[in-house]
Parts: sequence; structure tokens; C-alpha cells
Amino acid sequence: MDYKDYYKILGVTKSASQAEIKKAYRALAKKYHPDKNKGDKAAEDKFKDISEAYEVLGDEEKRKQYDQLGANWRQYQNAGAGGFGGRGGQYEYYGGGQPGGFRGFETDADMFGGGFSEFFQQFFGGGGGFSQQTGGRGRTHAAKGQDYESEMEISLQEAYHGASRLINLQNQQLRITTKPGVADGQVLRIRGKGAPGPGGGTAGDLYIKVLIKPDHNFERKGNDLYTTLPVDMYTAILGGDAHVRTLTGQLKLKIPAGTQSDKSLRLKGKGMPVYGKPDQHGDLYVKITVTLPTHLSEEEKELFQKLREIHQAKKAA
Repeated sequence: MDYKDYYKILGVTKSASQAEIKKAYRALAKKYHPDKNKGDKAAEDKFKDISEAYEVLGDEEKRKQYDQLGANWRQYQNAGAGGFGGRGGQYEYYGGGQPGGFRGFETDADMFGGGFSEFFQQFFGGGGGFSQQTGGRGRTHAAKGQDYESEMEISLQEAYHGASRLINLQNQQLRITTKPGVADGQVLRIRGKGAPGPGGGTAGDLYIKVLIKPDHNFERKGNDLYTTLPVDMYTAILGGDAHVRTLTGQLKLKIPAGTQSDKSLRLKGKGMPVYGKPDQHGDLYVKITVTLPTHLSEEEKELFQKLREIHQAKKAA
């Protein structure tokens, strides 16, 4: 049985903080995730190693045990039923039984067809290996289960009103609901829907990253929305009413006389809901684009010519 250098697997030093370990794990898990490397056995094995390394180093208690094991792992392995360090040591080895690991414990590696390595089972498994002395022979230290991560794609319209999706997780379906105003890239935390906790510990959490699809009609900046509205030349010059699209339907917009192209009109409170505060909204900014008439008749051309002459005379006066 080979020694597993979990620090090397995650590419971190032994002095790395828990935050650095988690960051390294997430980057590697994303790179070698089976969904992105379908049919790649090497990537799948790498993903299993990464998940196993994080299962140990991501838990402060198991990391402490692993660090104390260190270079003495072969001595511990050869100690047999007598234990590493004897009865008076901090850890004892309990031989016999099947190396089944933590009952009911699942990680990303298990989700994609793999389990823990022989090294992990030997030193951290529930049916063999070592356990921290807690007053009972072979009692496993309770720890929080591993967190799961997933993604959820919704439209801007759904982000405005709130959305609901069914996701499959470990042979069960979960309905995930978002509040109005959820942001692109926002991460939702569902407590207790991660992996079961080893040794009777609490279950991990499920983190859902919300991805909002681009919208053809609106651009979102924070809680404000931006759109464009074509307005004919006559309405721009003389003023009048136009209808603008919002995420709640059509709205009549008053166009002031003499409105220039590219001018923006603000509709207060017609933007996105403020997350967690459904009675508050951002604003909608409407950029006016003035459209010119085409295919003019001779009469129209004469009238425009007369208007130009009047305008030039007015400037010269």
C-alpha cells in the first residue's frame, strides 16, 4: 500500500490555511470533474484523488490525525492489532472486520463511480484503521459531511419573478427555489443537503450557483435595467407617447418634445427587485434611438425642403 501525500495532490504546502486548501480543491475539482472529461479514465482517477485529499485536509480533525501520522505511517501499518504507540498512545489500531469506511458517507468520488483508496480505508475507515480516543474503543470522531456544489441556469425573467428547478442529487430530487432579484453568479446555500457526516456528524451543505442567461431586450447592472426604444422622428421632435417593454409588461412612456437620439429616460422602480426586499426595486433606463423616415413622397420632400429653408432663415436672423 502506497502512502498518499494529500498536500501534494492538492498542490498546497503543509502550512496552507483551510481557505487555501478549499480554493485549491475547488479549482482542481472543476478542472478534472467527470462531466468535463467524459471517458477520460486518468481525469476520473485524478478527481477521486482530489476528493479524497480534500476529505482529509478539509476537515481540521482528520488533517491533524494525518499530520501526526506523517512519516510513521509504515510503523503504524505494521503495528497490527497491537496498535500504533501501544495502549498508552494517542491512537490505537483495531484489526479485523471489513474496511467499509464511514457508513453512509458519500463524496464526489462516490458519485462518479469510485470509493476511497486503500490508504484512506486503512487509516480513516470505519471498519479498520485508527480512531481518536474518546472514551470508547474504536469510536470514530464525529465530523461534518462534505459539501456538494451544483449550478442552476435561469432566465432574466425568472430572476425577476423567482424561479424553481428540480435537481437530481444522490438518487433523490430536490426542488430549488430562488427569491426575486437573485443575481448572476450568486451562490445559494441549502443546509444539510451535502454528504452525511462521518461518525454521526452533521450533514454537509449544498451550494447552488445561479447562472442567468443573457436577455435580448435588457442589460442588467446591479438592480437597474437598461433597454433601447426606437422612436420616430415626428414623436421625437413634437413629443408624444410610446410604449416600452418591461419585465412586467408594456408601459406607456411620455416622450418630451425635442428628445435627442441616445437620450436616456429613467423609469423609477421599474428595474429588478432588491434581493430579499421584494418591495424595493432598481430603475429602468430607456435609451431613445430616433428613426428617420424613408421612401419620402415628392410632397414630403417639398415640405422638408421648406422646413429647412425656414430653419436656415431663423438661424440667419
